[in-house]
Amino acid sequence: MHPSTVDRDSRLSFWRRVREFAVPLPMIELATARRTLGDWAGACAAARVDIDLRPRSVARTYGRELADRLRADLRHLAPDLLRWHLPRVAPDGLLRPGLTISLARYPGTDAGTPHLVARTAPAWADAGQRISLALWDPARPAEPAGPHPHPRPDRRFRLDLHRHLWDVRQAGELRVRSGAERQPGAGRLDTGRPEQPASRRQAVSSSQWPVPDGFDCAVQRWAAEAELLLDADGSSGHTATVRLGSRHRLLLDLVPDPGGGPVGLRIRAAPVRDHPSGLPVLPDAATWILPDLALLRAGLIGADGLHPLVASALVPDRPVAETRPDPTDGPGPRYVECRGVRHRIGVLDGTLVALDHDPAEIRREELLAALTGTPLPCLLAIDGAHRQPENLGDIRARLDHGDTDGAVATVERLLGPDALLRGGALWDELETAALRRVSHGLYRAGLGASAPHPASGLDGYRRELSRRVARPSGTSRAHPRHASAR
Repeated sequence: MHPSTVDRDSRLSFWRRVREFAVPLPMIELATARRTLGDWAGACAAARVDIDLRPRSVARTYGRELADRLRADLRHLAPDLLRWHLPRVAPDGLLRPGLTISLARYPGTDAGTPHLVARTAPAWADAGQRISLALWDPARPAEPAGPHPHPRPDRRFRLDLHRHLWDVRQAGELRVRSGAERQPGAGRLDTGRPEQPASRRQAVSSSQWPVPDGFDCAVQRWAAEAELLLDADGSSGHTATVRLGSRHRLLLDLVPDPGGGPVGLRIRAAPVRDHPSGLPVLPDAATWILPDLALLRAGLIGADGLHPLVASALVPDRPVAETRPDPTDGPGPRYVECRGVRHRIGVLDGTLVALDHDPAEIRREELLAALTGTPLPCLLAIDGAHRQPENLGDIRARLDHGDTDGAVATVERLLGPDALLRGGALWDELETAALRRVSHGLYRAGLGASAPHPASGLDGYRRELSRRVARPSGTSRAHPRHASAR
C-alpha cells in the first residue's frame, strides 16, 4: 500500500474517533436548547466554555455600538459547533493546547481593534477540554484570565474569516466553503467585514500544483480563500503563503486578468529557509479538506454521526427525523462460558451480578476465592469488568475529552449505579481524571507557576501529570545522593 494511502487512512480513522467522542450528543442538545431560548451564557456553560468578558465593560471601553455587535455575535454563537471545528492534535484528538483563535474582529473604533477570541488551555491544564471566550485588543494589556502562554491570536488558526464554523447565521455556507458544492461566478461570501468591490474572482490555473503526496489539501478552494484573506487584511499584494507542515511551504500568487476576467492562481514551492516572512498566511481551516466531508466521501460516517448544523449543510436531503444516536446506550446481558454452560451476567438492583447463580452459591464461591481458591468464571468476568472492562478505551476517550457525565453513564450501564468500584485500570482512569481537574483549577485561578517544569519530562504528558505529585528533575536519579553504595 502506498505510504500516502496509509497516512490518509490513519487521518480518517483519527477524525472518525474524534467525531465519536469529542462533542457528545447531550452537549449538543443542551447547548442548542439554551441558545434557542436566547441564553447564550447557558449555551456556553453546556458546551464547557468559560466566559472571560463582560459586555457592560466593553460598552464603557469601546462604546455601545461595538458592544451591540459583540452581543449579537454572542447570541448567535453555537459553542458546540465551535468545539466541533476547533483544531485538534494526535494521537488522542484533543484540542490543540495553548491556542488563541480570533473569531471576530471589530475595526472602526477609536480605542483600537478588539478581537473576540477563543482560547484553549495549555497541555498541563487541559483537564475537561474547556474553552474560554475573551476580548483581546493589541493596543491594551491582556485580560486577567489566567497565565495563557499565547494570548495573541494565531495567524494560522483563525476563524474570523470562517464564521460559518461557529456562527449559526452563516452555518449554511459550509457546503460552499468546504468545496462540497461549487458555485462558479458566485458573489463574495460574507466575512464579517464591509462589502468590497468584486474586483477579483477565482480561477485556478492549469499549471502543475507542487503539493506533496499524502496531503488532503483543498486546492480548489485556495484561490477564493486567498482572495478573502488578502481583502480582510487590507493587503495590496497578490501573494499569500500556505503552511503544510514544518517542512513544506507554498506561495499562492493571484494573477489578475488584464481583460478584467477572473484571476488565475499560481502555486509555487518555497523552501522553508528561503520563505519570505510577513506574507498573509492562509488559515488552517481553508488549507485542508473539511474532515467531515472526507469522512462522508469515504463512507466512514453518516449524517447521523455529524453535528446537526454540519449535517444540514453537507447532507441537505437527509431525512428530517434522522437523529444522531447516543453511543452511551449500553448492551444487554453478557454471556460467559461457566463450567460448560452458557451463563448471563447483567445489572440487577443497581449492581453487576451473575444472573444464573443463586445468592447462596455466590457467597460460597466468594468465600472460596477469598481463601485463594479458583472462583467461578462468572465471578471472574464480573471482577474483570470492575478492574479493566473491554470498553475501557471508550471510557478513557470520554474522560480525555472532558465528557465526565458520559464516562460515568457508561460505567453505570456496565456495572450498575450502586456498584462499588474495585481497584484496577478503571479505578486509575477515574482517579486520574479527578486529579487532573485540580491542575485546570490552578490554571484558571492564575497560578501558572504550578505548572511542571519542562525539564521534569511531564510537560508534554497529560496522563502522567496528575497521577501523582511529580518529583523535581534533580531527584529523578535511581540512586539518590545520600544513598549508600553496595
